[in-house]
Amino acid sequence: MAEFKNVTVVVEANIYYEGRVTSRTLIFEDGEKKTLGFMLPGEYAFNTGAPEIMEIIAGQMLYKLPGAEDWSTAKAGESFSVPGDTSFTVLVSEYADYCCSFVE
Repeated sequence: MAEFKNVTVVVEANIYYEGRVTSRTLIFEDGEKKTLGFMLPGEYAFNTGAPEIMEIIAGQMLYKLPGAEDWSTAKAGESFSVPGDTSFTVLVSEYADYCCSFVE
């Protein structure tokens, strides 16, 4: 995924954790939504409505899905899926550039 074409970009940023996590929403012609974001070092918990796919563009993160006892790692070029209506935790040691796809 080097670029997206024919999308609408929501100008207002999604800002979490005092600016340590930010993203912008992209809306595709068919109504699909994604966010492109950046995380600075830290541990963050997020709630989901719909299932999500987190794709790591650069950097890496550890993540813990609901019910998991251990952390898993996602590096640049990798992704992981998160169930809907739940929460998950990520741990970023340097930075993480990511794309989140919302699966309907």
